Amino acid sequence: MSSTCPAPPLDPSSRVGTPPMVRVTPTADAPGWVAAHRDALRAAVAVHGAVLVRGLGLGGAAKVTAVFRRLATRLTAERERIAQRHVYAEGVYSASRWPASQPMPMHHEMSHALEFPGLLLFACLRAPTRGGETAVADAAAVRGALPADLVARFEREGWLLDRSYTDAIGASLSEAFGTDDRAAVERYCRANAIEFAWRPDGGLRTRQRRSAVVRHPVTGVRCWFNQVAFLNELTLPPETREFLVDVGGADGLPFNTRFGNGDPIGADVVHLINKVYRVHTASLPWQVGDLLIVDNVRIAHGREPFTGPREVLVGMADPVRLADCAPTIEVTGG
Repeated sequence: MSSTCPAPPLDPSSRVGTPPMVRVTPTADAPGWVAAHRDALRAAVAVHGAVLVRGLGLGGAAKVTAVFRRLATRLTAERERIAQRHVYAEGVYSASRWPASQPMPMHHEMSHALEFPGLLLFACLRAPTRGGETAVADAAAVRGALPADLVARFEREGWLLDRSYTDAIGASLSEAFGTDDRAAVERYCRANAIEFAWRPDGGLRTRQRRSAVVRHPVTGVRCWFNQVAFLNELTLPPETREFLVDVGGADGLPFNTRFGNGDPIGADVVHLINKVYRVHTASLPWQVGDLLIVDNVRIAHGREPFTGPREVLVGMADPVRLADCAPTIEVTGG
């Protein structure tokens, strides 16, 4: 009788300012290697929050999808999408379509939803000429570095996300909700604690209140878990913001964030949050074949500006309910 021995534990190397990394020997069977080392990889992520696997050799989208499926407990579909993506398979997407010249600020994937991926998987098929790193930051360290009174206010009030669905920028109504049927969209909003109103032109306005700080569902560590800075109107280039306001008014902006009581979040707060993120950022330039595994609750991620073609696939996996993360404000769907 034969038996399969478990792969030995992995010992990622780490330097200040870079994510922990495991170097491996290229293999023609990347899905098989990942399957054999799945427990060791996930154990390393449990310790470090994020791990970069370098040298694996991932091939095309089909092989990446196979790798993602072997690592994940379950791949999950994206909901309430912010930016456009190409869909390769359920739970497997292109990176968000975001201007290459602009950074994508730090955020936690789908932290505005009542259910979000607990695990993110990134695979590089084409590395840009310069820049384009997927940067990461420890959410517990960020929470600890922010002013205590600011954190306390967000814990007390939560944060608001306002969205306006138009064809001008960001994900369309059907891309965000998986349908353009009004009745289906309304059912989703009611079930997920999202206020909504239809505009005379057929567009949709929504508002949702969420916790800005949660506890990790496994460790219980308090994490700064939101998109307060990323989805604030100040993220938009000034000329784009001015154009959208001129055309549709302040309510025509594709997204904006507020304190949970409705007060505006000032530029000083947005800049402070982004400054703290920068202090705690770790990144490495992508190489073709790289695989980055990220705990989505513990670790925020962003994307640096880049030049040259860049192709990074994203897997969303192992869904977690907000209700299982000790939210600081009560949010219940219908």
